[in-house]
Amino acid sequence: MIRVLVNGARGRMGSQSVEAVAVHPRLDLVGQTDRDDSLEQVIADTRAEVVVDFTVASVGYENCLKILSCGAHPVIGTSGFQDRQVAELQQRAKEAGLGGVIAPNFALGAVLMMKFAAEAARYLPHMEIIELHHDKKEDSPSGTSLRTAEMIRDARTRAPDLPPDRPVVPGARGAALHHIPIHSVRLPGLVAHQQVLCGGEGETLTIRHDSLSRASFMPGVCLACERAPQLDSLVYGLESIL
Repeated sequence: MIRVLVNGARGRMGSQSVEAVAVHPRLDLVGQTDRDDSLEQVIADTRAEVVVDFTVASVGYENCLKILSCGAHPVIGTSGFQDRQVAELQQRAKEAGLGGVIAPNFALGAVLMMKFAAEAARYLPHMEIIELHHDKKEDSPSGTSLRTAEMIRDARTRAPDLPPDRPVVPGARGAALHHIPIHSVRLPGLVAHQQVLCGGEGETLTIRHDSLSRASFMPGVCLACERAPQLDSLVYGLESIL
């Protein structure tokens, strides 16, 4: 049994993680923390081996540092990390001799969506991303869309020929990352959704994933909790452990 603590336990994803870990046959839920708790103290008191963090972008980086400093393995679902922050956390984990997982998305279907988009980029380099989330999500673009853009960049065999950009209203073409427009939608009623639009000569291809319930993330969360103590580095993306 792997001793697991869930941080952000009163939030939407955190509370769902608590339920999933509690019934998993190989995981032992030893603690739940939220913003008013001392994360370091509870890790010490519970002797947690793995700490799941589902909080908000503004504190996720610091939480991961705390987890590593306490000698626990982080499983981070909080999004909004910058590339340099991921690199810094990976270096800290290496120095501490600890493995763990930072995953922009724990849904298995979302991981497949990103892999399919990367494969399509080899043949249809003109691509745009539309990501849609609930209105309480703090960061935009989403971590999933940023990771998707990185995977597309790495898979492309040639850069697309971009048309002139003359928006009448600033921002009409969305944010741009690696020559890929990313459009963020935030509305009540949504959970987590993303589509990648690919355009070619006389054709289009749409790759879409929809999380209709937060239960879709739980198999990936539990898998990361099981694998984290076996890892010797802090990996980025659930695809790294599938």
